[in-house]
Amino acid sequence: MRIAIMGDLHYHEADPTLGNWTEARDAFYKNMLHHYFSCEADLYISLGDLTNFGTKRELQEVYEIIHSYERKFHHVLGNHDTYSQPKKDIQKQTGQACYYSVTMEDYVLVFLDTTREMDLENWGGWIDEEQLNWFEEVVQTSGTKPMLVFAHHPVHLTTRGSDRDKGSIDPSIDMWRILRQKKGSGLYFNGHTHMDSIVVQHNWTFVQLSACLDEHAYRLAEIVGEEVQIQAVDIMDSALAVQLPEIHKHMKHFSANPHARGNDLDRECCVQLIGEKINDEAFFKELEAELYEGERGSHSSAEIRLGGDKAHV
Repeated sequence: MRIAIMGDLHYHEADPTLGNWTEARDAFYKNMLHHYFSCEADLYISLGDLTNFGTKRELQEVYEIIHSYERKFHHVLGNHDTYSQPKKDIQKQTGQACYYSVTMEDYVLVFLDTTREMDLENWGGWIDEEQLNWFEEVVQTSGTKPMLVFAHHPVHLTTRGSDRDKGSIDPSIDMWRILRQKKGSGLYFNGHTHMDSIVVQHNWTFVQLSACLDEHAYRLAEIVGEEVQIQAVDIMDSALAVQLPEIHKHMKHFSANPHARGNDLDRECCVQLIGEKINDEAFFKELEAELYEGERGSHSSAEIRLGGDKAHV
């Protein structure tokens, strides 16, 4: 089982009357996404801020590129994705739930919504009581099955930058009250701070990705036997950097981070799974059947748990 994970993309609207902004944007994002979707993986996951302001036009344009590759793509919401529209409208446009879990025979995938709604003043993370109760139940019922969580905001005081104001899920939310209930291994993947970082705390490994405009890279998380191998894949294409000056000249709501790239230990690791033995082939067959054929009436042993009314599309 191989998962391709992308950090903050920040696809943005461009004004065609301002220099070569539109041409530079189109060249960068089409090229970046071509490299990303050309890698072989079973699932492709965006950790949020897929768009820069969450407008209907931004979502439509970036999803047109994504859908052209016919890949199994999951998009967790980032704060930038929720600036312009209510979440219910974003769900209708993307066809994806805000938060949900997939429980397989061998382990669990969890997709969290850590965003506020249409709040330009507070870009920090938030999870309401309904979702927290749902997440706690998912953790409790997962037993010793390894759990992979995908979210936009980091847990406070874990990865680099998560100690900053608005740099994490709100510190008032005690995420460890839920996380410490996990038996076996947990992995938590996030973006938001635009800095590479990997931190191990207790039985959880926190993996943070930088923004694609800063580091032209993505991660491959490959489940092999009883371990998860996390590899950084750098896109060695000089054409990407050529477009950046024109993009940064006009783009709003984004600032380049010169400290985005971490060292090797911030970008790659191997996690030994504590829990049930992984049946890789069976996992993907069940996941594929449930997520992409279930809407047509087929069923598998996988259990999809949507988080209340907000999560339904």
